[in-house]
Amino acid sequence: MTSTPEVAPATPSSPAGVPDADAHDLSALGYDQQLHRSLGKFASFAAGFSFVSILTTIFQLFGLGFGFGGPAFFWTWPIVYAGQFLVALCFAEIAARYPISGAIYQWSRRMGGEVVGWFGGWFMMIAQIVTAAAAAIALQVVLPSIWIGFQIIGDDPTLTTTSGAANAVLLGSVLLVIVTAINCVGVRWMSRVNSIGVVCELVGVVAVILALFTHAQRGPDVVFDTGVPGQQPGYIWAFIVSGLMAAYVMVGFGSAGELAEETRDPRRVAPRTIRMALTVSAIGGGLMLLGTLMAAPTLDEQLATGGLPYVLDSVLGSFWGKVLLCDVAIAIFICTLAIQTACSRLMFSMARDGRLPFSAQLSHVNSRTGTPILPSILIGVLCIGILLVNVGNSAIFATLASVCIILIYLAYLAVTGPMLYRRFQGWPHRGGDTPAVDAGGRKLFSLGRFGIVVNALAVLYGALMVINLAWPRAEVFDPSGEMPILRWAGPICIVATVLVGIACYPRGKEHPRPVSTRLSA
Repeated sequence: MTSTPEVAPATPSSPAGVPDADAHDLSALGYDQQLHRSLGKFASFAAGFSFVSILTTIFQLFGLGFGFGGPAFFWTWPIVYAGQFLVALCFAEIAARYPISGAIYQWSRRMGGEVVGWFGGWFMMIAQIVTAAAAAIALQVVLPSIWIGFQIIGDDPTLTTTSGAANAVLLGSVLLVIVTAINCVGVRWMSRVNSIGVVCELVGVVAVILALFTHAQRGPDVVFDTGVPGQQPGYIWAFIVSGLMAAYVMVGFGSAGELAEETRDPRRVAPRTIRMALTVSAIGGGLMLLGTLMAAPTLDEQLATGGLPYVLDSVLGSFWGKVLLCDVAIAIFICTLAIQTACSRLMFSMARDGRLPFSAQLSHVNSRTGTPILPSILIGVLCIGILLVNVGNSAIFATLASVCIILIYLAYLAVTGPMLYRRFQGWPHRGGDTPAVDAGGRKLFSLGRFGIVVNALAVLYGALMVINLAWPRAEVFDPSGEMPILRWAGPICIVATVLVGIACYPRGKEHPRPVSTRLSA
């Protein structure tokens, strides 16, 4: 049973000093200003960039891509970027017209109706909770390598051992408690911490790129080498599998849309920062991949096993290697913070519409901090619960972390698919529910006559990527061969999430707000 929360009436000037134009704009969309609107352009960009977190993800996943595709797996990076940029363009256009918290839920709801919107939000919420847990557990890979004192439980830091798994849960839980506390304090503190962390990560990315390129042992033509360490037959299939690395990394760039109600001038800022977060991540990540291939001591199974840490250790040595690990730890911290923040806003947005159990409680905004505190606490608790799976079976946890990316791509399709259908009906130019200009008369971001083509390619790319991510591959989901059922983890995860979603879907209640709302231009 769900309940509709009571929303405080809008005031001419909010506690955070919300500009009248932004508050009025949100009111025209059917909501009153409750969250504190204090984020600027860089903070909005930082939200998306820290979710992608190339320093964290490439540090973890380089070996996955190289192990399957060899040096030429590099080309999967620009391919995935091109596909995701198509999605980002669609997101930018819709973000300009619906700058509301809970972006994926709100966008898919307005494009596809209540059922599509609810499942879009449901997929994204489940995926973000698992992704936050996966990001938090990465501390175990980093902190004990900086100082053995971080190995509090047992003496073996390896993530797959009993002591390593237990210590990973401890470190990850501490991290989740910290980021939950920051999110409860308020969006200003979250923004400050996240922005400082992003600056540190950007400095770290530049330092890594310079270190790798100044210690290059081979030329950039290495990216045309199709030698595969495992010697799998049929290179095209190995290449397709190696693309999973890039697919795992380049998600979350739409977080600027999740924080739209806390961003100043969101109709113009969010579309720009969505595209910028993805593009900056793609450029920095591509240079890191190229530099790693050029500077690696060898291009064999040792590189596939050791990945980027192995190369940096040989290039930088022990001291500077540990300095970089400190920066990676910061990147893991802000990545976890960004994911939890985005998920809390999504949960708040769905609860505000009465679409979740205990909606009244989950949609309550603290008047002093201007943040929904209960969603942050609930997400932190759920993430810690998922972390505990790693103690019992690290293979299952790793599989969960992988298949949750499928749910993110399905959530993206819940936006781009109905959006394409609406385009054929004349959206955004016909229908009367979206403006062409903002409150100041400035033209909003639009794909114009290229909208249908870009949108159709985004849908095609998303569908193909879901198939690639979910394909039952033993070498991806059950490399040890101990649990054959895990190779079907992708399809099982999708079916299970849909079935649980059907059971949880709010029935027998009219939605408190209409899907199509007349907006003032």
